[in-house]
Amino acid sequence: MKINKLTLFLTAVTSLFACETSQKATPFQKNEPINFSQVKITDNFWLPRIHKHAEITIPSCLHQCEIETQRVKNFAIAGGLEQGEFKGVFFDDSDLYKMIEGCSYSLINHPNPDLEKKLDEIIAKIASAQQEDGYLMTYFTLVNPKGKWTNMDWHEMYCCGHLIEAAVAYYNATGKHSLLDVAIKFADHIDNTFGEGKRNWVAGHQEIELALVKLYRLTKDERYLKLSHWLLEQRGRGNGDWSQTPLGKDHFQDVEPVSQLSKISGHAVRAMYMFTGMADVASITQDSTYIHALDRLWNDVIYTKMYATGGIGSSRKNEGFTEDYDLPNAEAYCETCASVGMVFWNQRMNMLEGDGKYINILEKSMYNGALAGISLSADHFFYVNPLESDGTHHRQPWYDTACCPSQISRFLPSIGNYIYATSADALWVNLYIASETNTTIDNIPVKIAQTTNYPWEGKVKITVSPQQKKNFTMKLRLPDWCKEYTLTINGKECQTITDMQYLLINRTWEENDTITFDMAMPVEVIAADPRVKANVGKRCLQRGPLVYCMEEVDNSNYETVTLSPSTNYTTKFEPGLLNGIITITATQGTDTYKFIPYYAWDNREAGKMKVWVKYVE
Repeated sequence: MKINKLTLFLTAVTSLFACETSQKATPFQKNEPINFSQVKITDNFWLPRIHKHAEITIPSCLHQCEIETQRVKNFAIAGGLEQGEFKGVFFDDSDLYKMIEGCSYSLINHPNPDLEKKLDEIIAKIASAQQEDGYLMTYFTLVNPKGKWTNMDWHEMYCCGHLIEAAVAYYNATGKHSLLDVAIKFADHIDNTFGEGKRNWVAGHQEIELALVKLYRLTKDERYLKLSHWLLEQRGRGNGDWSQTPLGKDHFQDVEPVSQLSKISGHAVRAMYMFTGMADVASITQDSTYIHALDRLWNDVIYTKMYATGGIGSSRKNEGFTEDYDLPNAEAYCETCASVGMVFWNQRMNMLEGDGKYINILEKSMYNGALAGISLSADHFFYVNPLESDGTHHRQPWYDTACCPSQISRFLPSIGNYIYATSADALWVNLYIASETNTTIDNIPVKIAQTTNYPWEGKVKITVSPQQKKNFTMKLRLPDWCKEYTLTINGKECQTITDMQYLLINRTWEENDTITFDMAMPVEVIAADPRVKANVGKRCLQRGPLVYCMEEVDNSNYETVTLSPSTNYTTKFEPGLLNGIITITATQGTDTYKFIPYYAWDNREAGKMKVWVKYVE
């Protein structure tokens, strides 16, 4: 098998992907995702995970917030409903908000009256803790009332952002205003306190920026959009006060105005939320300077700072970035929240520019960096996702800083957001997940359904059924890992145009027209950019969208594994292993080595793991 010697700097995906640039016009915007509430997932890979989320993850997170920690009780104490003192970390309110958001998403496709009743009880406690002026953060109410709005790194706006997202989600799921009224009151408090002619402020942990755009889209109140834009524009202009933290302004992306950024730095999750907020604002305000900055930043992230798994943030010291190509494996931070943030940001970039390269990265982060963040049992979580382990790194049921469990809790039930999109005369298929949805193209109702065994197999069957004959374009993403494929319509070969990593099929569609898209899915041997010192003389394996690793539990010869150009690779579906996976067996002479998908590691007995293995030319 020939080695895939690519120069996509860290991940070495495909040369086609690497050749894509950002030198194209950016009309606002190219497509609009179909909301997951309109998408029915029938997939053998994702549907069981969504069911487990509803059955196991949500009750587990509720238990942690109510019983094991004081996430809920802090609000009741602040509201005078219970006696006691604040316990936890000052930003703990945000974990409860993200948990409510995840529960709300689950309610949309998995109605549960008991869960809704429980959330109503929690929301009542949250509302009781809100002060008359709208301020709401239990730590400051109970511990440090004089400290409100005195330290830019104390996460007050961050917590408000997650409150807004939870409130919008719960309103969309139930139609109830209870939490939305609380969020609006807090947002109004911030708008009354900060802004042009009021107080300057740089939010230490970005999040409110994208949340305010969600609130604007729901309420149509332009104050929230203007506040989001104003907060972004505060950065890099000398308005940030970081004197009370040992972390420099670089950590907070406060070095230069956001429209001038070209290099990513600082904290990884903060950066992802900020870039997502910038894209959201730009999609409405048509600020092309933001788009140009995001293009530059995307190239910097993908080509110099991203791991093969789609994870980002190499340093534990700052939970973020260091110098270019500094990508250690065992020490990799790769916070689960950051991988989910990569999904958020890359979807926004695809919406703005209509380029499949963004979905390629979204898919990589989703199937590898993010999915590894939750155990197969659905109740244990990784905060950090290294690419090598000495056998001591394991998922936990919760963390003192529990952003990652609550993050994955809100992400899993919403994956339907990323499958389909529409534009004026086109229907976009971004991810290959067995599912169905109903939409409209030029006012004509269209039903689309996918059947596939992806990511284990590359064959996808897509049935297109307009209510009446209709000419429009189907856009099928051509994944960066796919080198060979066949495509037929109703059993006949079809000519397509390839544009921005989409296969374009323009025709007059009729009911039950069927596209069969069959992508070859061989094992690929991936070489990192030679400037990544940690991976010199090493390779990793990838098949389809999945990055593979090897665990000590499968390999008695773990310490001596060596691959070469003569290594032979075979694949096998093992239904009884790790909830059913395709394994890769590498045969080198008389030695054999077994590889499993990276997302599935650390779900058996403790042992060593590595993604990158020794390779001898």
